[in-house]
Amino acid sequence: MKQLSISKIGSSLVLSSAALLLTACNNNQDNSEATTQTAKTAAESSSSTVDIGQYAKQFSGCYTVSHDEPAQIKVSQQNDRLVMQMKEPKSAGRVWDDPEPLEPIDLSQTKNYFSINKNNLTAIIGRPDRVFVLANIKPAYANINPMLDSEYLGFILQGANTIYKVSCDDAVNMDLIDSEDMSNITVKPIGKVEVQ
Repeated sequence: MKQLSISKIGSSLVLSSAALLLTACNNNQDNSEATTQTAKTAAESSSSTVDIGQYAKQFSGCYTVSHDEPAQIKVSQQNDRLVMQMKEPKSAGRVWDDPEPLEPIDLSQTKNYFSINKNNLTAIIGRPDRVFVLANIKPAYANINPMLDSEYLGFILQGANTIYKVSCDDAVNMDLIDSEDMSNITVKPIGKVEVQ
């Protein structure tokens, strides 16, 4: 019979213990990571709702591109999300169109829409397709910049301009063209027109 060496047994025990310890640590780490990830997801969800509420407080209201015009764009919070609506023409039979979603946009994206330093803005929101983007300017910067007469910038269809927050109204919008008086409009074709 072969003699067992105490040093070999000790080494085997140490290695086995180390292997078990590492396995236990890895399992514990996996559980810890899963718990951390679950906590992060819950926090992000809660934070997202809080953020939407904060954005809603900051941006809810109506906007227009001129002081002399009634509201044309409405931003509001509906079912824990931000939405925008455009005022419909009188012929549509309703005041506002269907809500389109809006989402917060990171201030690092400022240069994609506006020629203003991101440090002079408090927040940006926009449609997912970025056809409409709205930024809130810090009041202190708006007060010292003579080019700004509003605390809001709008990016609409690839063009940026000052946009004004105005009181909301649910008055029916007037049609741009009176369908009864179109007698002064002449349509002339350009180029060669083939008649069938």
